Amino acid sequence: MDYFNYKKNKLFAEDVDINILAEKYGTPLYVYSKRTFLEHFHKVKNAFSDMETLICYSVKANSNLAVLNEMKKAGAGFDIVSGGELYRSLKTGVDPKKIVYAGVGKTAEEIRYALKSGILMFNIESTEELKAINNIAKAMKTRADVAFRINPDVDALTHAYVNTGKKESKFGIDIMMALNIYKSAKKLKHINIKGVDMHIGSQITSPIPYINAVSKIARFVSELRRENINIEYLNLGGGLGVIYDEEKPSTADVFARAIKPHIAGFDLKIILEPGRFIIGNAGVLIGRVTYVKKGRTKNFLITDTGMNDLIRPSLYGSYHKVIPVNVKKSADLDYYDVVGPICESGDFLAKDRHLPQMEAGDLICVRTAGAYGMSMASNYNTRPRAAEVMVDGAKHTLVRERETLEELTAKERMIK
Repeated sequence: MDYFNYKKNKLFAEDVDINILAEKYGTPLYVYSKRTFLEHFHKVKNAFSDMETLICYSVKANSNLAVLNEMKKAGAGFDIVSGGELYRSLKTGVDPKKIVYAGVGKTAEEIRYALKSGILMFNIESTEELKAINNIAKAMKTRADVAFRINPDVDALTHAYVNTGKKESKFGIDIMMALNIYKSAKKLKHINIKGVDMHIGSQITSPIPYINAVSKIARFVSELRRENINIEYLNLGGGLGVIYDEEKPSTADVFARAIKPHIAGFDLKIILEPGRFIIGNAGVLIGRVTYVKKGRTKNFLITDTGMNDLIRPSLYGSYHKVIPVNVKKSADLDYYDVVGPICESGDFLAKDRHLPQMEAGDLICVRTAGAYGMSMASNYNTRPRAAEVMVDGAKHTLVRERETLEELTAKERMIK
């Protein structure tokens, strides 16, 4: 469900004509619907309302401060994977006790920053990280609250690059090794064991992988209790999928109904880390056609936005719907590759799409671009990153200015 719809053949974001946004703010342009992402957040919250649950929005999905601030105001905490994401989160004024810190490569500097900030807990992913956190906490004369990310060796039935719960993944601790690591951690004077964490992947459309994983984790929690290792939190991670094409992902309610029987009776606080599910359908990328190039075997819509703005099609082969911002009733349909200006053969947004015939100056909309769009954007080919706008009903606000060439080169120095 989202609030990007046609009204009299013009595409609107909530109650705002996207033509107006493109004219005012230029293209490429990311447009976010506040109503959409807040509704998705509340769907997750309501699905688990009968359990003590902390929803930690996954900052990596979309880290714009305006998005984070709205999530904080709605009651969300944050799932972070870097010192930079911690900094962004704290700028919103969020309670640090609503922040969980994941990621396999936390540096000593980042660990100190998180300890000083008083975050809820670290999700530890290796014995080496455990030792590092213990030593840093000792030097700071404090104790670190931690969970361990358990790798349950479950196939999330998703793209290989975002399938993170199998035993060959770099993420998490092998479930067969985890009990001994918990026992070792219990002996450390500067570690407080607070929970168990799992995260099996992203863009997961079926509850079955979660059921398989949670069943294993539940048995593991029982093992911990037999060893008198008591935990307070069970972190189920994120990864719920959205509709890019013709997927039929589980709703938050279906997911909750499938999971709850496997964790009932443990009397644990639940942590969820949704990102894409909340923000994915809440954002679109607007571009403008620069040229229409017709060849013998292919027609190309060459636009002013490409893989530097949205890398998912190039990196994952991901599908994003592309639609015209303005519908021309009399336009014939044709097949196009929708490509960008980047000097790479992999620079495309869509291939072989059946679209109305378009011409230079026409606006296109790339759907479901709210997650892993701007957060993965780059300055390749020295291209300034896009501006970002948030729409709230009939209001629209520039929440990130377009970069300038001067800003891109400001920190570089030539040697004389």
